[in-house]
Amino acid sequence: MSALAKTHQSTIQITSFNELMRFADVAANSGMVPNSYAGKPNAVLIAVQMGSELGLAPMQSVQNIAVINGRPSVWGDAMIALVKGSSVCDDVIETFEGEGDQLTAICVAKRKGKAPVEARFSMKDAEIAGLKNKPGPWKQYPKRMLQMRARGFALRDAFPDVLKGLISAEEAMDLPQDEGRSTVINYSEPARTPNNLKISQNKEQDPIQWFKEKLATKNTSDEVLSFEADWKKIIQKRDEKGNPFSDDILDAASDMIADRYMELKSKESQEVETYAQEEIEELPA
Repeated sequence: MSALAKTHQSTIQITSFNELMRFADVAANSGMVPNSYAGKPNAVLIAVQMGSELGLAPMQSVQNIAVINGRPSVWGDAMIALVKGSSVCDDVIETFEGEGDQLTAICVAKRKGKAPVEARFSMKDAEIAGLKNKPGPWKQYPKRMLQMRARGFALRDAFPDVLKGLISAEEAMDLPQDEGRSTVINYSEPARTPNNLKISQNKEQDPIQWFKEKLATKNTSDEVLSFEADWKKIIQKRDEKGNPFSDDILDAASDMIADRYMELKSKESQEVETYAQEEIEELPA
Protein backbone atom coordinates (compact mmCIF):
# COMPACT_ATOMS: atom_id res chain seq x y z
CA MET A 1 0.00 0.00 0.00
CA SER A 2 1.26 3.49 -0.79
CA ALA A 3 2.51 5.99 1.77
CA LEU A 4 -0.31 8.29 0.72
CA ALA A 5 -2.86 5.73 1.80
CA LYS A 6 -0.99 4.70 4.95
CA THR A 7 -1.13 8.23 6.30
CA HIS A 8 -4.85 8.02 7.04
CA GLN A 9 -5.47 4.28 7.13
CA SER A 10 -6.56 4.36 10.77
CA THR A 11 -9.18 7.05 10.14
CA ILE A 12 -11.72 5.22 7.96
CA GLN A 13 -11.69 1.49 7.32
CA ILE A 14 -14.47 0.18 5.10
CA THR A 15 -14.93 -3.56 5.35
CA SER A 16 -18.26 -4.21 3.62
CA PHE A 17 -20.37 -2.96 0.74
CA ASN A 18 -23.00 -1.63 3.14
CA GLU A 19 -20.36 0.44 4.92
CA LEU A 20 -19.17 1.74 1.55
CA MET A 21 -22.73 2.74 0.66
CA ARG A 22 -23.17 4.58 3.94
CA PHE A 23 -19.84 6.36 3.54
CA ALA A 24 -20.70 7.40 -0.03
CA ASP A 25 -24.04 8.85 1.08
CA VAL A 26 -22.52 10.77 3.99
CA ALA A 27 -19.58 12.08 1.95
CA ALA A 28 -21.75 13.17 -0.98
CA ASN A 29 -23.90 15.31 1.30
CA SER A 30 -21.18 16.56 3.63
CA GLY A 31 -20.13 19.69 1.75
CA MET A 32 -16.52 18.47 2.09
CA VAL A 33 -16.13 16.88 -1.34
CA PRO A 34 -15.42 18.43 -4.77
CA ASN A 35 -18.45 19.81 -6.60
CA SER A 36 -18.41 16.93 -9.08
CA TYR A 37 -19.23 14.54 -6.21
CA ALA A 38 -21.66 16.74 -4.27
CA GLY A 39 -25.03 15.04 -3.96
CA LYS A 40 -23.83 12.05 -6.03
CA PRO A 41 -23.24 9.09 -3.68
CA ASN A 42 -22.88 6.68 -6.59
CA ALA A 43 -20.04 8.73 -8.05
CA VAL A 44 -18.38 8.77 -4.62
CA LEU A 45 -18.78 5.00 -4.36
CA ILE A 46 -17.07 4.41 -7.71
CA ALA A 47 -14.29 6.87 -6.90
CA VAL A 48 -13.59 5.13 -3.59
CA GLN A 49 -13.51 1.76 -5.34
CA MET A 50 -11.09 3.06 -7.96
CA GLY A 51 -8.98 4.64 -5.26
CA SER A 52 -8.80 1.42 -3.28
CA GLU A 53 -7.25 -0.27 -6.31
CA LEU A 54 -4.55 2.40 -6.24
CA GLY A 55 -4.04 2.16 -2.48
CA LEU A 56 -5.83 5.41 -1.60
CA ALA A 57 -7.90 5.89 1.53
CA PRO A 58 -11.61 6.72 0.95
CA MET A 59 -11.45 10.50 1.40
CA GLN A 60 -8.18 10.69 -0.54
CA SER A 61 -9.92 8.91 -3.42
CA VAL A 62 -12.70 11.50 -3.53
CA GLN A 63 -10.26 14.40 -3.28
CA ASN A 64 -7.77 13.13 -5.85
CA ILE A 65 -9.74 11.16 -8.47
CA ALA A 66 -11.75 13.09 -11.05
CA VAL A 67 -13.64 12.25 -14.23
CA ILE A 68 -12.72 14.95 -16.75
CA ASN A 69 -13.93 14.95 -20.35
CA GLY A 70 -15.13 11.40 -19.88
CA ARG A 71 -11.80 10.04 -18.59
CA PRO A 72 -11.10 8.90 -15.01
CA SER A 73 -7.94 10.65 -13.89
CA VAL A 74 -5.85 11.48 -10.84
CA TRP A 75 -4.42 14.89 -9.98
CA GLY A 76 -0.71 15.25 -10.70
CA ASP A 77 0.37 15.73 -7.09
CA ALA A 78 -1.44 12.55 -6.04
CA MET A 79 0.04 10.73 -9.01
CA ILE A 80 3.62 11.38 -7.94
CA ALA A 81 2.75 10.58 -4.31
CA LEU A 82 1.35 7.20 -5.34
CA VAL A 83 4.44 6.39 -7.37
CA LYS A 84 6.93 7.51 -4.72
CA GLY A 85 5.02 5.52 -2.11
CA SER A 86 5.31 2.37 -4.20
CA SER A 87 7.88 -0.26 -3.26
CA VAL A 88 9.09 -0.43 -6.87
CA CYS A 89 9.97 3.26 -7.13
CA ASP A 90 13.60 4.27 -6.74
CA ASP A 91 13.19 8.00 -7.42
CA VAL A 92 11.44 10.66 -9.51
CA ILE A 93 13.47 13.71 -10.53
CA GLU A 94 11.88 16.80 -12.11
CA THR A 95 13.86 19.68 -13.65
CA PHE A 96 13.56 22.48 -16.21
CA GLU A 97 15.77 23.61 -19.09
CA GLY A 98 15.75 26.84 -21.08
CA GLU A 99 13.61 29.94 -20.75
CA GLY A 100 10.70 31.56 -22.54
CA ASP A 101 9.73 29.71 -25.71
CA GLN A 102 12.64 27.30 -25.10
CA LEU A 103 11.39 26.26 -21.66
CA THR A 104 11.28 22.48 -21.30
CA ALA A 105 10.03 20.37 -18.38
CA ILE A 106 11.93 17.14 -17.75
CA CYS A 107 10.85 14.20 -15.62
CA VAL A 108 13.09 11.20 -14.98
CA ALA A 109 11.32 8.23 -13.39
CA LYS A 110 13.57 5.57 -11.88
CA ARG A 111 12.13 2.13 -11.22
CA LYS A 112 14.13 -0.32 -9.14
CA GLY A 113 16.10 -2.68 -11.36
CA LYS A 114 15.09 -0.87 -14.55
CA ALA A 115 16.61 1.79 -16.78
CA PRO A 116 15.42 5.35 -16.02
CA VAL A 117 12.51 6.65 -18.09
CA GLU A 118 12.81 10.27 -19.22
CA ALA A 119 9.99 12.42 -20.58
CA ARG A 120 10.22 15.99 -21.88
CA PHE A 121 7.55 18.51 -22.72
CA SER A 122 8.49 21.92 -24.08
CA MET A 123 6.70 25.15 -24.97
CA LYS A 124 7.24 24.10 -28.59
CA ASP A 125 5.41 20.84 -27.87
CA ALA A 126 2.61 22.83 -26.25
CA GLU A 127 2.38 25.06 -29.31
CA ILE A 128 2.21 22.09 -31.68
CA ALA A 129 -0.52 20.52 -29.52
CA GLY A 130 -2.52 23.75 -29.57
CA LEU A 131 -2.08 24.29 -25.84
CA LYS A 132 0.26 27.27 -25.61
CA ASN A 133 -2.41 29.93 -26.12
CA LYS A 134 -5.30 27.97 -24.66
CA PRO A 135 -7.24 30.05 -22.09
CA GLY A 136 -6.95 28.86 -18.50
CA PRO A 137 -4.01 27.17 -16.76
CA TRP A 138 -1.84 27.13 -19.87
CA LYS A 139 -1.95 30.93 -20.01
CA GLN A 140 -1.76 31.43 -16.24
CA TYR A 141 0.69 28.71 -15.17
CA PRO A 142 2.53 27.45 -18.27
CA LYS A 143 5.54 26.19 -16.32
CA ARG A 144 3.35 24.13 -14.00
CA MET A 145 1.40 22.66 -16.91
CA LEU A 146 4.61 21.68 -18.71
CA GLN A 147 5.75 19.96 -15.52
CA MET A 148 2.46 18.04 -15.18
CA ARG A 149 2.58 16.88 -18.79
CA ALA A 150 6.17 15.61 -18.56
CA ARG A 151 5.38 14.00 -15.19
CA GLY A 152 2.34 12.21 -16.55
CA PHE A 153 4.20 10.79 -19.54
CA ALA A 154 7.18 9.56 -17.51
CA LEU A 155 5.19 8.05 -14.65
CA ARG A 156 2.73 6.24 -16.91
CA ASP A 157 5.57 4.73 -18.93
CA ALA A 158 7.63 3.68 -15.90
CA PHE A 159 4.84 2.66 -13.49
CA PRO A 160 1.79 1.46 -15.46
CA ASP A 161 1.05 -1.18 -12.83
CA VAL A 162 0.96 1.42 -10.05
CA LEU A 163 -1.28 3.91 -11.88
CA LYS A 164 -3.62 1.30 -13.40
CA GLY A 165 -3.86 3.22 -16.66
CA LEU A 166 -5.06 6.50 -15.13
CA ILE A 167 -3.85 9.72 -16.72
CA SER A 168 -3.25 12.98 -14.89
CA ALA A 169 -6.23 15.29 -14.41
CA GLU A 170 -4.18 18.12 -15.86
CA GLU A 171 -3.76 16.15 -19.08
CA ALA A 172 -7.41 15.07 -19.11
CA MET A 173 -8.49 18.72 -19.10
CA ASP A 174 -6.86 19.12 -22.51
CA LEU A 175 -8.64 16.15 -24.08
CA PRO A 176 -11.62 16.87 -26.36
CA GLN A 177 -15.08 16.35 -24.90
CA ASP A 178 -16.83 13.14 -25.99
CA GLU A 179 -19.01 14.57 -28.75
CA GLY A 180 -21.04 11.37 -29.10
CA ARG A 181 -22.62 11.78 -25.70
CA SER A 182 -23.09 15.52 -25.66
CA THR A 183 -25.81 15.66 -28.30
CA VAL A 184 -29.05 17.17 -27.06
CA ILE A 185 -31.96 14.73 -27.23
CA ASN A 186 -34.62 15.32 -29.88
CA TYR A 187 -37.83 14.96 -27.92
CA SER A 188 -40.03 15.07 -31.01
CA GLU A 189 -38.85 11.68 -32.28
CA PRO A 190 -39.03 9.11 -29.48
CA ALA A 191 -37.43 5.79 -30.30
CA ARG A 192 -39.31 2.50 -30.58
CA THR A 193 -38.58 0.53 -27.42
CA PRO A 194 -39.11 -3.06 -26.25
CA ASN A 195 -42.42 -4.22 -24.80
CA ASN A 196 -43.26 -2.71 -21.41
CA LEU A 197 -40.66 0.04 -21.84
CA LYS A 198 -42.35 1.63 -24.83
CA ILE A 199 -42.44 5.41 -24.64
CA SER A 200 -45.62 6.99 -25.97
CA GLN A 201 -45.12 8.67 -29.31
CA ASN A 202 -48.37 10.61 -29.06
CA LYS A 203 -46.89 13.35 -26.92
CA GLU A 204 -43.54 14.72 -25.87
CA GLN A 205 -42.33 13.24 -22.59
CA ASP A 206 -39.50 14.01 -20.23
CA PRO A 207 -37.24 10.90 -20.42
CA ILE A 208 -35.93 11.40 -16.89
CA GLN A 209 -39.44 11.62 -15.41
CA TRP A 210 -40.54 8.61 -17.45
CA PHE A 211 -37.50 6.67 -16.30
CA LYS A 212 -38.10 7.62 -12.66
CA GLU A 213 -41.73 6.46 -12.80
CA LYS A 214 -40.85 3.14 -14.41
CA LEU A 215 -38.02 2.47 -11.97
CA ALA A 216 -40.30 3.15 -9.00
CA THR A 217 -42.40 0.12 -9.99
CA LYS A 218 -39.45 -2.24 -9.54
CA ASN A 219 -39.61 -3.84 -6.10
CA THR A 220 -36.67 -6.25 -6.10
CA SER A 221 -33.01 -5.93 -7.01
CA ASP A 222 -33.47 -8.54 -9.76
CA GLU A 223 -36.27 -6.47 -11.30
CA VAL A 224 -33.95 -3.46 -11.31
CA LEU A 225 -31.25 -5.44 -13.13
CA SER A 226 -33.79 -6.62 -15.71
CA PHE A 227 -34.99 -3.05 -16.16
CA GLU A 228 -31.39 -1.90 -16.63
CA ALA A 229 -30.89 -4.50 -19.38
CA ASP A 230 -33.97 -3.21 -21.21
CA TRP A 231 -32.81 0.37 -20.74
CA LYS A 232 -29.52 -0.49 -22.47
CA LYS A 233 -31.53 -1.77 -25.44
CA ILE A 234 -33.31 1.58 -25.60
CA ILE A 235 -29.99 3.42 -25.55
CA GLN A 236 -28.66 1.21 -28.35
CA LYS A 237 -31.74 1.83 -30.49
CA ARG A 238 -31.45 5.59 -30.00
CA ASP A 239 -27.77 5.46 -30.99
CA GLU A 240 -28.56 3.41 -34.10
CA LYS A 241 -31.17 5.98 -35.16
CA GLY A 242 -28.65 8.79 -34.74
CA ASN A 243 -30.72 10.28 -31.93
CA PRO A 244 -28.76 9.45 -28.75
CA PHE A 245 -29.78 10.49 -25.27
CA SER A 246 -27.87 13.43 -23.82
CA ASP A 247 -25.06 12.87 -21.35
CA ASP A 248 -27.17 14.40 -18.56
CA ILE A 249 -30.00 11.92 -19.14
CA LEU A 250 -27.64 8.93 -19.23
CA ASP A 251 -25.91 10.04 -16.04
CA ALA A 252 -29.21 10.67 -14.26
CA ALA A 253 -30.55 7.26 -15.29
CA SER A 254 -27.36 5.53 -14.16
CA ASP A 255 -27.53 7.25 -10.78
CA MET A 256 -31.20 6.35 -10.31
CA ILE A 257 -30.60 2.69 -11.20
CA ALA A 258 -27.69 2.45 -8.77
CA ASP A 259 -29.67 4.17 -6.00
CA ARG A 260 -32.72 1.93 -6.45
CA TYR A 261 -30.63 -1.22 -6.71
CA MET A 262 -28.62 -0.45 -3.58
CA GLU A 263 -31.79 0.52 -1.70
CA LEU A 264 -33.52 -2.76 -2.54
CA LYS A 265 -30.38 -4.88 -2.11
CA SER A 266 -29.82 -3.42 1.34
CA LYS A 267 -33.46 -4.04 2.26
CA GLU A 268 -33.25 -7.63 1.02
CA SER A 269 -30.05 -8.24 2.99
CA GLN A 270 -31.66 -6.90 6.15
CA GLU A 271 -34.69 -9.13 5.61
CA VAL A 272 -32.46 -12.18 5.23
CA GLU A 273 -30.55 -11.30 8.40
CA THR A 274 -33.80 -10.75 10.31
CA TYR A 275 -35.20 -14.07 9.10
CA ALA A 276 -32.00 -15.89 10.04
CA GLN A 277 -32.03 -14.33 13.49
CA GLU A 278 -35.65 -15.36 14.02
CA GLU A 279 -34.80 -18.92 13.01
CA ILE A 280 -31.95 -19.00 15.51
CA GLU A 281 -34.15 -17.65 18.30
CA GLU A 282 -36.76 -20.34 17.62
CA LEU A 283 -34.23 -23.15 18.00
CA PRO A 284 -34.57 -25.09 21.29
CA ALA A 285 -32.00 -24.17 23.91
